[in-house]
Amino acid sequence: MNGRLTPAARIALAIGAAGVAAFAWGSLVERTRWTLRRAEVPVLPAGAEPIRVLHLSDLHMAPWQRDKQDWVRSLADLEPDLIVDTGDNLGHEQGLEGIRRAFEPFRGILGVFVNGSNDYFGPVPKNPFGYFMGPSRHRVTSKRLDIDALHAYFAELGWQDLDNTATSLDLRGTHFEFFGVDDPHKGYDRLDLIAGAIDELRADDPLGDETWPDPGPLRRARRSTPRPTVTIGVAHAPYQRVLNSFVNHGAQLIFAGHTHGGQVCVPGFGALVTNCDIPRKQVKGLSVWRHGLRSAFLNVSAGLGTSIFAPVRFACPPEATLITLVPADR
Repeated sequence: MNGRLTPAARIALAIGAAGVAAFAWGSLVERTRWTLRRAEVPVLPAGAEPIRVLHLSDLHMAPWQRDKQDWVRSLADLEPDLIVDTGDNLGHEQGLEGIRRAFEPFRGILGVFVNGSNDYFGPVPKNPFGYFMGPSRHRVTSKRLDIDALHAYFAELGWQDLDNTATSLDLRGTHFEFFGVDDPHKGYDRLDLIAGAIDELRADDPLGDETWPDPGPLRRARRSTPRPTVTIGVAHAPYQRVLNSFVNHGAQLIFAGHTHGGQVCVPGFGALVTNCDIPRKQVKGLSVWRHGLRSAFLNVSAGLGTSIFAPVRFACPPEATLITLVPADR
């Protein structure tokens, strides 16, 4: 023996060193490399003013994560017109403390939200390689979190709950319809309720015609054409059944999170997993979801956090998204 490594040993050593370096990068650097992604979506009626929508998702917040809280706070400088929060805000029993600090600058900005599974249940230690074996499962040992306190805080901010329901609002002269579902990953979505919620919403809507003084059925009957409306669907997990249903119900734009963009990606290949049944190529970013003869823009956020028990990202930095809505004919 001359003490020299064999070629096979050198290769193994190099692979091991590369793995250690990649893990160090993903856990110490990229996990906190906060990124703002920007995109334009042409869905507004002709002549409408652009509208800035800040999409936040999957913060998995723990109270000690001050850097993340500070970065989220800084997003208020973008002066968004609307916040869309697609769930998994909590990542610890005291996670609401961090959410309060992070979101306080958004007080008074209109917002909508839906629940993710980690707004109901806290994280638990698990085999990290299990993440690559298919969609994650809820463990009965997970501690229930105070989702009612989270909802109460969002109500203080002026945000509206879209879990298995619908609502409407007006922004910069454009009328919006929103509908959403509770977390599809845990089967809490009630797609059967969406059609009724939309019908009820539209029945109660005065249709924006100020030429008729009466707000009742006669006014609606006299309307020959409805006012221009943008319809948006919101869900935590972008399962195909949800996206297809949203498109069938007229969504022009859909917001979702949950996937973490794959969380661990391979350069040149992309996400290894999606944690749901969405195609890997649509695991993050803006794309178009098609179903039948209809389609909608789909924005899937890679999210801003990780489980406190799996604090690593690779080739997939944490992100928020500023979506600027513009006229379709621009």
